[in-house]
Amino acid sequence: MSRRRVVVTGLGLVSPVGVGVQPSWEALVAGRSGVGPITQFDASTFPTRIAGEVKDFDPGAFMDRKEARRNDRFIQFALAAAEMAMRDSGLDMAKEDPEKVGCIVGAGIGGLGTIEENAKVFAAKGVRKISPFFIPSLIINLAPGQISIRYGMKGPNFSPVSACATGNHSIGDALLYIERGMADVIVAGGCESTITELGMGGFCAARAMSERNDAPEKASRPFDKDRDGFVAGEGAGILVLEEFEHARKRGARIYAELCGYGATADANHVTSPAPAGEGGQRAMRMALRDAGLAPEAVGYINTHGTSTPQGDVAECQGINAVFGAHARGGLVVSSTKSMTGHLLGAAGGAEAVIAILALTHGVVPPTINVDSQDPECQLDVVPNVARQKALDVVMSNSFGFGGTNAVLIFRRV
Repeated sequence: MSRRRVVVTGLGLVSPVGVGVQPSWEALVAGRSGVGPITQFDASTFPTRIAGEVKDFDPGAFMDRKEARRNDRFIQFALAAAEMAMRDSGLDMAKEDPEKVGCIVGAGIGGLGTIEENAKVFAAKGVRKISPFFIPSLIINLAPGQISIRYGMKGPNFSPVSACATGNHSIGDALLYIERGMADVIVAGGCESTITELGMGGFCAARAMSERNDAPEKASRPFDKDRDGFVAGEGAGILVLEEFEHARKRGARIYAELCGYGATADANHVTSPAPAGEGGQRAMRMALRDAGLAPEAVGYINTHGTSTPQGDVAECQGINAVFGAHARGGLVVSSTKSMTGHLLGAAGGAEAVIAILALTHGVVPPTINVDSQDPECQLDVVPNVARQKALDVVMSNSFGFGGTNAVLIFRRV
């Protein structure tokens, strides 16, 4: 059976730099940070008091008040980004076979805010005051579940959970389902909302986050020698993926072809990357083989680039190993986490949207806050200012706790 081609026909994005694809993209190209003081709870006693919060998000623009109350914030983000992507795609479910339309959307942690809220209610008032919507509001697969209910999608429906690689695994798995003919259309991506007392407290306890509280917009600084940890973010990134002929026949606008997917494990450590980014190397090579492309074909990589001391070096070493001389002349990379913070389970979905926009606009968003580039991060990281660059192929990397790696490749159609 010949391999079916898979293309992107819709984009949706909720991020700390904007609600919507266009406002987010404009902010990223301008190099604007979405990181600021935490407003969702009193963080005054926390070592880290900053985050990339989604600002001015009105769930009422995407769902009625009752639906909003019954769903954790991470599901609200997923529904909003899916609505954007579906509108963008022009897909009319009334004209589709619902059994051939699916939804694969994951999160790294899920409804942590809902868990905290109901734990407090339970402690204060007892078991009978726990919300009947407690479980459906917190479990991760209710993000794709709610999307499928809204649109009547009866195809594959589930949630990968792989920490910061979740969004890429969701999109990559959707590619495989469509290639095999198990679906014609899949809404795929990631969502997350864990800027809560426990979420932030846990990462603080792990000493993983930046403590640059006096200059929030400068705190996320991938590849800079003075980086001191990642900045937590939240949001959702959703794609509409479609079999090429199906999209062509209905006259859909096609952004790009999803042509390569790689997924590997470090099998090394819970939080530290394998030496020289060995697991990430294998994922990048796997994605290139899957796409049938030489390394030299890739013009831009949206890196995982979290602003952690070990992670950034390992990824740069991995990219240099895979791309060789091309990494030192021709290839550019950047980390948009420098502006959004790290969206955890939503990162892969959001950064896939951003990589596709870079491809279609011929503009590479910058890595901001690179004041003095770490000599161990020897790549062109597009420091501080966006750059015009004609692109035919882009890559997006996502690596997660547990040593899980997922890489996507998109190309111009």
